[in-house]
Amino acid sequence: MGKIIFYEDKNFAGHQYECSGDCSDMLCYLSCCNSIMVKSGCFMIYEQPHYKGQQFLLRKGEYPDFKSWLGKNDCVCSCCEIPMTQGSSHEVKLFERMEYGGQMMALVDDCPNVMDMFQTNHIFSCKVISGSWLFFEQSNYKGRMYLIRPGEYTRFTEWGGLSARVGSIKRITDN
Repeated sequence: MGKIIFYEDKNFAGHQYECSGDCSDMLCYLSCCNSIMVKSGCFMIYEQPHYKGQQFLLRKGEYPDFKSWLGKNDCVCSCCEIPMTQGSSHEVKLFERMEYGGQMMALVDDCPNVMDMFQTNHIFSCKVISGSWLFFEQSNYKGRMYLIRPGEYTRFTEWGGLSARVGSIKRITDN
């Protein structure tokens, strides 16, 4: 089980909130978040309540200010733990149209450039067979990221995407 501590001030000072799993709305515990310490596990943090808005992946370590997790402000309103299992397999099926239509493309490894691999950078739906994944809007794991857990996503809005553009895809592993 993971453990994450959120602090209102930079450098792990001020009021704090400790969490050992998912929290859909942290606004009742903290007014802002300027530093984070991940004691164990891997977490996705979100700028808005209920797992909405910009997302940031945090692994075990210290984040003394919001710039250290690449945030643009002190707004962290929800978080979820990403379960990690050693040696787990990863598989995702990608579709060029909503509701699993069009050509299907399968991945079991990281993909730094979706366009180079599949001659498209628009993924409208997907089925995650195993493992957790990150979709990035730009190639080489840059731009907005989206956590994709095992399950079915009939359209890109279900994973929080602002568009169907996916530039790169990365497995979330324990290292």
